[in-house]
Amino acid sequence: MTPRPLAFAAAVATLALLTATGAGAAPAAPVDLSPVPERPGRSALPQGWQHGPFIEIFVRGFQDSDGDGIGDLRGVTQRLDYLKDLGVKGLWLMPITASADHDHGYATTDYRAIEPQYGTLADFDELIREAHRRGIGVVMDYVINHGAREHPLFQAAAADPASPWRDWFVWSPQPLAELADWDIWGHTPWYLPGEQVPELPEGASAPPKPTSTPLAPAGSPRYFATFGPDMPDFNMRNPAVVKYHADSLRFWLNRGLDGYRLDAVPHLIENSARDWNDQPESRALTGDFARLIKRYPHRFVVCEATAEPKVYTRPEICGSAFAFGLERAVIDAAKGGDGADEAVARVARFFTESPLSMATMLSNHDIFAGRRPWDQFQGDEARYKLAAATYLLLPGTPFLYYGEEIGQAGVAGLPGDAPLRAPMSWTGDVRGFTSGTPFRPAAPNIATHNAQAQAADPGSLLNFYKAMLALRNTQPALARGSYEAPLAQGRVLSFQRAYRGERVLVVINYGQEAAQVTLAGLSAKRPLRRLHPTASTPELAPMPAPRVDATGRLTLTAAPLSVQVFRLR
Repeated sequence: MTPRPLAFAAAVATLALLTATGAGAAPAAPVDLSPVPERPGRSALPQGWQHGPFIEIFVRGFQDSDGDGIGDLRGVTQRLDYLKDLGVKGLWLMPITASADHDHGYATTDYRAIEPQYGTLADFDELIREAHRRGIGVVMDYVINHGAREHPLFQAAAADPASPWRDWFVWSPQPLAELADWDIWGHTPWYLPGEQVPELPEGASAPPKPTSTPLAPAGSPRYFATFGPDMPDFNMRNPAVVKYHADSLRFWLNRGLDGYRLDAVPHLIENSARDWNDQPESRALTGDFARLIKRYPHRFVVCEATAEPKVYTRPEICGSAFAFGLERAVIDAAKGGDGADEAVARVARFFTESPLSMATMLSNHDIFAGRRPWDQFQGDEARYKLAAATYLLLPGTPFLYYGEEIGQAGVAGLPGDAPLRAPMSWTGDVRGFTSGTPFRPAAPNIATHNAQAQAADPGSLLNFYKAMLALRNTQPALARGSYEAPLAQGRVLSFQRAYRGERVLVVINYGQEAAQVTLAGLSAKRPLRRLHPTASTPELAPMPAPRVDATGRLTLTAAPLSVQVFRLR
């Protein structure tokens, strides 16, 4: 590999000097590489919107507005009132830029154009306006690490070793035998142009190794692709590449975008076959991009960094990153099976050891993070609700995954991540999603677990999610407060959240039996105000609120499979 990359600012300055002196002159680019000035206008959103909750939306699977069977940006706009009523404060849109895959969107072909099947820039602008009118922010995926094999710059680079775009990607003249030490998730990251790999098997999340290596002349260069041959890595040591991404980030921010989820940032720089993941240079470059984004007022950045998410949550790097691993502990605790006591303890400890600004979830669009919760809980809605309450009331910025709030099931029998990315179940059949033929089969439980039916049922998952999000949105201690007095007592979890004189107590019993819970160190002789359940909660009639005794001790009964929330002051 080549030497340590230039720092972000130096890279941009170097490129500007080359341009000014005429050095490095290149033919017209096949995509828009024009510079984009910084125009950090005022944010239209209320203070604190970044604390969420957010919902992750696969636009292709959310709502079709034109009958072609594919969700689109106008469809998202049409469903904004549903999202506002649900209680979300932000949307994370999976990739919406032009792509070669025409599905997940992570194989980008143009970073400054909307995927044609999703609509136009005018549709994007309308979505931003209408979301802001409802107090909802919009962030989108930005795929820095790699583009598509069909990206015009890669096509030009692969066709001609003398191409000015050749150094925009990473190449090696070594034969595959001499690159044998490279192994990323069980496959080589070095490919010949045009090389194919087999289709992903069901449940797989990384490309398998090629079944054979095409014959090629000795010294035929191979390109580097962390995520398989369809998505070649950019050469982030090249100042021109860094500047291109910086300009493209500003392109969308200048149109009113409220931030980004930065994809796969630990993979920006590889130093060797041993030192390829989460290198110091990747952290530094991520921090540079995050600072660029945050120069725009009230913008939000969250990073995907599976290796060391706590590190990427540091303010000097990203400020927030997904808390991979917490979702597993939450689900294991809520399932109540073998090992549940230890899972409850892990949940209780997590935010004593982790930044409170981490992003939390139950699942997402990637199968490595788990199947949809409905499938993990095998339809047990009582335990599903416990898991939802846990992550929505804990610290962190929660990210729902579309359909999670209605108990949408995954679609079995599809390869890779496709089971997680089916059309949203709006009504009892696919006509709620599209007037045409949907791009993918509907969820198998669409007849019972759809937004229309759930809205009409007071005891539904949807209405439980609304209740939890309403608590978070009306109690600042739950949205942004400290995390205090966490306690795991067998299968009972309790913790307190405090913010500016407000204190909230949460008690969750994952067990099948009622449990007595004793807490100490509270303000003496102070009554508690019950926030959940209330008189209108259908599944559990509330008992009178308990009272702290003269010694500051509180003893209460936690009913089986229950969530209780109290205001202490």
